[in-house]
Amino acid sequence: MTDEQTETDGKQAQTDGGGTGIVPPDDETPTWSERKQRTEGLSRLTYEYFERARREDQDLRQESSYVERDVLAFPVWPHEMIRNLSLTSFFVGMIIFLSATLPPHLGAPADPNSTPAVILPDWYLYWSFGLLKLGPLNPELAILGGEKLMSDRAYGVVANIVVVGIVAIVPFLNKGSARRPVEQPFWAAVGMMGFAFAWTISIYSAKNLAPIAPHLLFDLTFLVPPIVGTITYAVLKAMREGYMFDLNRRYYRLRPPK
Repeated sequence: MTDEQTETDGKQAQTDGGGTGIVPPDDETPTWSERKQRTEGLSRLTYEYFERARREDQDLRQESSYVERDVLAFPVWPHEMIRNLSLTSFFVGMIIFLSATLPPHLGAPADPNSTPAVILPDWYLYWSFGLLKLGPLNPELAILGGEKLMSDRAYGVVANIVVVGIVAIVPFLNKGSARRPVEQPFWAAVGMMGFAFAWTISIYSAKNLAPIAPHLLFDLTFLVPPIVGTITYAVLKAMREGYMFDLNRRYYRLRPPK
């Protein structure tokens, strides 16, 4: 092979931009001004940055004996910006598409002189509204002659304070270095229980609209979360010795504690 052929092949490899799916190595990567002159557009440019980031990450992991998440990173520009712009463009496009094809229905204007049959807050406050309906759990104390210690409304407010307090204190109870749920199945199960309870108590808040008997819906509100937590714990416990746990140990090796 002559020197001219070698130089020609090198130039072709350096300017390779279509069809091969191969991104040039770091020392052969075109400059930003050269990229702007290309006609492939944002899709090709995005692919090249993703591919280069993947290769750099792979090289770093092969060269190092351990990996720290706060050490391995990529520049904000262009790697992170290209990725974030791609994801943002996708979701914005989906929102525009849904708003164009499925426009929201605008009902009749509110009438201040009539009270609706069912009053509900915004959807993200259903869980709090459901806690205000926990009157059946408010105990009737015999020492007070069968009277309740507090009203059902006050009991619901206390329930909100307790639930929010539990959510706030959990991060202080679990200070582990886990990166994935499979590393700590117990706390992952606790999180899934809380997630399931948020759904069940939200459904219970709209019990007037649910096609289930109120007493059955009340029982399911407190039975479903432990079942979800148990299933989550069992599944993650079974995965600890399998592929996902080995993959996690290999992908995020932490520095041993001093």
